Amino acid sequence: MNSIDDFVVLLRDELALSVTPEQVRQGFDAVPSWDSVHLLSLCTVLERETGRPLALSEVLEAPSLEAVYRLATGS
Repeated sequence: MNSIDDFVVLLRDELALSVTPEQVRQGFDAVPSWDSVHLLSLCTVLERETGRPLALSEVLEAPSLEAVYRLATGS
C-alpha cells in the first residue's frame, strides 16, 4: 500500500466499502455503511498489510479514514 488510492482499493476489496478518495478524507459519517465492525476489521487488515501494529487508542481518535491510513503507514 503505497498511496491513498491503494488504500481505497484495500477498503473496497477487503471490507466491501465502496468509497472514493474524497470520502476517505472526510469524516466517518461520509462513508456509506460505516460502523464499528468495519473499524476493527480495518485495523486487522492494516496490521497484516503493513506488518506494523496499530494503537487502538490512536485509531479511535482518528477523525477520518485518511487519518487511519496515515497512522498505519507512518506518513
